[in-house]
Amino acid sequence: MGKYLLKRLLYLVPVIIGVVTVSFVIIHLVPGDPVRTYLGEHATPANTAALRHAWGLDRPLISQYFHFWTGLFTGDLGMSQYFRAPVFELIRLRLPVTLLLMLFATIFAIAIAVPLAFLSARHPNGVADVIVRVLNAVLQGMPTFWLGTILVLLFSLKFHWFPSSGYGTTPAQHIYYLILPSVTVALFIVPLLIKSLRESIINILPSEYVAFGYAKGLSKGSVERDYVLRNGSMSAIGILGIQVGGLAGGSLVVENVFAIPGMGSLMMNAIMNRDFPVVQTVTFFFSLIVVLVFVLTDLAYAWLDPRVRLGFTK
Repeated sequence: MGKYLLKRLLYLVPVIIGVVTVSFVIIHLVPGDPVRTYLGEHATPANTAALRHAWGLDRPLISQYFHFWTGLFTGDLGMSQYFRAPVFELIRLRLPVTLLLMLFATIFAIAIAVPLAFLSARHPNGVADVIVRVLNAVLQGMPTFWLGTILVLLFSLKFHWFPSSGYGTTPAQHIYYLILPSVTVALFIVPLLIKSLRESIINILPSEYVAFGYAKGLSKGSVERDYVLRNGSMSAIGILGIQVGGLAGGSLVVENVFAIPGMGSLMMNAIMNRDFPVVQTVTFFFSLIVVLVFVLTDLAYAWLDPRVRLGFTK
């Protein structure tokens, strides 16, 4: 397993380098001047030139690019041009919030999708199956920002069960404040997850090894957990990995809807104000999160199917 993990990590190093390089080029090609944005339209040429030199924007792009990578390895990520704070400090405060949101969203998505997939697959084309499939279609057609707004109106403003925005100040409040945003993100993941699990379970239930499990006297729960779910979750894990990886960028929308101080809202403010150091650093950490999610997905494949780590499948 160790050799398998090292191999997957080496494959993904060029991905991170490529993502950071492309984002670096794009942010510098976008029209607009961050110095003039910061100083305003009445800035003098002398002030503009001085600030451009202080921020290092008068250096060649290739020099700025290598300076950014040097800062990543030395821990000196520079100063935010908009927030007027060290970039490392901004990332340190915001990254745990986004990671916690992604973790809760994944847990809620699995907790919702697995029971509904089994309920739908046990009796294909039955009443429960039709209801689940209709619910899936409805959820799949809802934009995340619209779904989040509806949940806020319903569970925050009408029933007053959850706060409509913010993050709280204590660990317990952090969890409480993230429940509604996490459910919003989870409902975005659930439709594809249910569809994949349902199809796999329908194909597996008539299998001989499932019948063998029942013949051994195992309970229905044991058979469904150890025989059906383990074998049926292979394709669903791939979809879950892609969806969770996409949450890194997708958190931008949800965090702004719920006013959560995470990486997504930090990225939005940095892009709007052309804060180069923050945009580049957040892009790096987003790509790192995506890569780590894909590595965890590969490890889950290898754990569920030994043929993967032994090299019998590609």
